[in-house]
Amino acid sequence: MIEDKKGTILPQLQAARKAKQVMLKLGLEQKKTVLAGIAEALRSHVGEIITENRRDLERMNPLDSKYDRLLLDESRIESLAKSVLDVSKLADPTGQVLSSREVANGLRIEKKSVPLGVVGVIYESRPNVTIDVASLCIQSGNVCLLRGGSDAWHTNSFLVRLIQDVLIQQHLDEHIVQLLPTDRELVTELLEATAFVDIIIPRGSQSLIDFVRQNAKVPVIETGAGVCHTFVDDSADLGMAAKIVANAKISRPSVCNSLDTVLVHRTVVSEFLAKLFPYFVESKVTVFADSESHAILKSLDFPHLENAQESDYGREFLDLMCSVKVVASLEEALEHIANYSSKHSECIVSENQQNITTFMESVDAAAVYANASTRFTDGAEFGLGAEIGISTQKLHARGPFALEKLVTEKWFVTGQGQIR
Repeated sequence: MIEDKKGTILPQLQAARKAKQVMLKLGLEQKKTVLAGIAEALRSHVGEIITENRRDLERMNPLDSKYDRLLLDESRIESLAKSVLDVSKLADPTGQVLSSREVANGLRIEKKSVPLGVVGVIYESRPNVTIDVASLCIQSGNVCLLRGGSDAWHTNSFLVRLIQDVLIQQHLDEHIVQLLPTDRELVTELLEATAFVDIIIPRGSQSLIDFVRQNAKVPVIETGAGVCHTFVDDSADLGMAAKIVANAKISRPSVCNSLDTVLVHRTVVSEFLAKLFPYFVESKVTVFADSESHAILKSLDFPHLENAQESDYGREFLDLMCSVKVVASLEEALEHIANYSSKHSECIVSENQQNITTFMESVDAAAVYANASTRFTDGAEFGLGAEIGISTQKLHARGPFALEKLVTEKWFVTGQGQIR
């Protein structure tokens, strides 16, 4: 697929609106067949996918935090295929009767779930999003317009072609799933396409999300950046706390549910940092530490140590880096989180049930944790299948934005000649 440079996406927008009518007629079994075909196509074209992915990787610095997000290997492709099949096994979220009643004049009034329609998704550096969004939209009866980043153009183009080939084999409109050009000037056309697009979902950096929010005329559902904290309480099992913090930071640092700031109660900070030390040294994690934790880590000869600046709090690192701050109480930890959190995922490690309850009820975030890694904030881990992203806002969807949220409501009113 050669990137379109024609200067308008109007033909694709028109094709998407037309394809919406096709999707409305698609039954659950046919959706399952399409998704099974996509999974099989992924598995039978692994080598070609990796070849196209390498074309994109060759243009990126391996030290760039986006490199890992962009990378597709055999294991990740197999995971994508499995995720598509997992989505196909989920209940159809459309056509559900949400309420039903007969009012005094005899009208039968029902509220049902229906597809959103045409879903536009703008994202960066993550070709897995291409498959996740397409499968979720197909299963929920939606058409999707995908605008990935230029750094993943070759990978995304090949993946969308595979999906479209499956749609054609099923005698369906290939425009149910489309990849838009990456020209920056065409983003505005998408954001203003109120006659064709029903919802825009940005997934990526805070700057991308801010740009979409500020410039869109089409309604927007945000999937926010993740600035995630873990608070180690004075009652915490410190060995467990060290493992939780290490996992949250090290297991996959380039994703939004990875840890960014560790808050440690002053009475346990020395012992905790000593237990955390081996994990961070082995993985070469750079720590931006406040004065108190800096002195302790320096005494331990921690090799990757920096003095924390104000900008290191509220920072989404997306790399093997994090900040550390010592606090005197649970209340101080809560205040810090309130000031710097992006409202994504927040954690307390504690053996004090009252502190756990206070933390989880007080913190304003899409997901709150007690004694577990924030890395679990994920649609699949929550039993929801694939996801479009993690929504940090409060309207329509919050947390993993999965299949169940790709619908809206519609009222069905049936009468026998009633007039008002």
